[in-house]
Amino acid sequence: MRIAIIPARGGSKRIPRKNIKPFNGKPMIAWSIEAAKTSGLFEEIIVSTDDAEIAEIARQCGAKVPFMRPPELADDHAGTGPVIAHATQWALNQAPEVTAVCCIYATAPFIDVNDLKRGCEALETGSWDYAFTVTDYPAPIFRSFKQTPGGGIEMFYPQEYETRSQDLPTALHDAGQFYWGRPIAWLEQRCVFQLNSSPIFIPRWRVQDIDTQDDWIRAEMLAPIIMRPNQAA
Repeated sequence: MRIAIIPARGGSKRIPRKNIKPFNGKPMIAWSIEAAKTSGLFEEIIVSTDDAEIAEIARQCGAKVPFMRPPELADDHAGTGPVIAHATQWALNQAPEVTAVCCIYATAPFIDVNDLKRGCEALETGSWDYAFTVTDYPAPIFRSFKQTPGGGIEMFYPQEYETRSQDLPTALHDAGQFYWGRPIAWLEQRCVFQLNSSPIFIPRWRVQDIDTQDDWIRAEMLAPIIMRPNQAA
């Protein structure tokens, strides 16, 4: 049995109410719920929230909200791991046959159903703890630098100053869309970024964090291009 868990607390600060703020004609969370539904991969789609309005909108979109998230998992310091562990334990208490849990972010409107399926296949055909979306950095991180307190420049990796960019390893980062995981991995809160995780590669142009107002504006500009008819609609 596979379940999707969508964490969506009510107290977002940088973009107030971002989980249900209208995006491309629907509440933001609707896109994640609809991608999960369209995929046909899940027996249950659960939203973990502490907020009554988010809960009601989630239900209207076809998700279940069978519990309200406890306050200690809904403050500014609550991480994704403990939230998913809490929901996973609740689900196992109801249905011990749960074999895969997919955390889908509520602010990930560019999720592609085919990527969800690739992640599911990777988890179920390998011995991985997790399978999640990644992409590559647009510039070599080993040639990166920072500004010093004195106003100058200092490299993070000075030993790579004369290394050609094409000779540097490709660096990847979390695409921030979804994370397939085995229940035990979530319950034990094992690190996602480790050897027992399988990367699901997606193109850089389909990756957009939505944490700040600038992120939101850029996502709105990209939406007409990225949200093609073959995606959840």
